[in-house]
Amino acid sequence: MAQAAREVLTEHGYRIAFHDLYAEQFNPVQPTGESGNVGSSDPLVERHCEELARADLIAIFHPNWWGQPPAMLKGWIDRVFRLDTAYAYPPGVSYEGVPVGLLKARHALVFNTSNTPADREMAAFGDPLEAIWARCVFGLCGVDSVIRRMYGPVSGSDAAQRAQWLDEVGSLVAAAARREVA
Repeated sequence: MAQAAREVLTEHGYRIAFHDLYAEQFNPVQPTGESGNVGSSDPLVERHCEELARADLIAIFHPNWWGQPPAMLKGWIDRVFRLDTAYAYPPGVSYEGVPVGLLKARHALVFNTSNTPADREMAAFGDPLEAIWARCVFGLCGVDSVIRRMYGPVSGSDAAQRAQWLDEVGSLVAAAARREVA
């Protein structure tokens, strides 16, 4: 799915910052608390922060692990969506106050895979990934439009189903690239 999105964005003239956190051996461990997380001696973290701050569009791809992003991705959020990069507190507002979002991107796309049927997921858990991405991460950081899709169950899917999912990913990414998403 990430590769399909990359191809669509390239066709639309986007310069892509494409990351596989595992291949990059990204260190997800945040060594400080929130107030100390404004810089890092890790050049990879700094590069990711710079790219996030410059991004016009953000696309995230991950499996649903216990209703959450995998630990690697959660650590990336902790280290990269940091104070003074993704959000800030206005002058005179303490950490208990309401931060303001700093991200330039107006649109984010989040694509998840799962092995839990959607109706069972919704009945048992609601939609925790929607809350995490739309409200807790992107909403807090100033991204106005978050589109998230869950694809699955992956384990029982066939080639035709996966091709349909890839087509939908391509269509959503193309619409976002043309800024046609709401």
